[in-house]
Amino acid sequence: MQIGFGEFLLDLDRRELFRAGEAVHLSPKAYQLLALLAQERSRAHSKDELKERIWPDTFVLETNLASLAAEVRRALGESGRRNGLLRTVHGFGYAFAGKAREPDPGRAPSLAVVGRLVGGDGELDLLAGEQVVGRDPEASVCLDDTTISRRHARIAAAGGTVTVEDLGSKNGTFVRGRAVEGATALADGDEVRFGSVVLTFRSGAATGSTATMSAEGASRGPGRRRRP
Repeated sequence: MQIGFGEFLLDLDRRELFRAGEAVHLSPKAYQLLALLAQERSRAHSKDELKERIWPDTFVLETNLASLAAEVRRALGESGRRNGLLRTVHGFGYAFAGKAREPDPGRAPSLAVVGRLVGGDGELDLLAGEQVVGRDPEASVCLDDTTISRRHARIAAAGGTVTVEDLGSKNGTFVRGRAVEGATALADGDEVRFGSVVLTFRSGAATGSTATMSAEGASRGPGRRRRP
């Protein structure tokens, strides 16, 4: 399902926000706030309700919710607390104020494929913008392996260049056998290792169909055993 508003497209299946076809980075919780308000845009939501639905059974401060709202506004190109697509209902909570529409398939933004990560049993497209690699189920590239941190690395594509950057992971990110320090450009055929999961980067889109890739089907680095 997709919800369009202005130049934005909220893709609920991909769990991503796009602006004019380019992926817009949002943390998982900020995405959840935007998706919740956009899907239930017929009403305003109280702060207590939002905290319960975003952080179920967890005590959080009101400032946590305010920080998410600020992140959503930045992603939407809005500054300060001025009401735009995200409206503050003073003394109550938040509401979605955009004029949403079901996107016209003929006008839907094209999601540019800039490369692929190739594993033993399939391939995964990499889109323009930023994508997080990690064990977190909400990561753009989810690798369920004990050597992968929840937010392990970031892959970014801009200006025709694809880079990978480690996000302080426990077991590191490696390109061509060398530990990644800062954003490192990827070239076609580069071996990329996240923890002990070894993948190959291929530039451009595949000529055939691709399969969903999992850590189980990816190659393994030396000296590591797959969790039973």
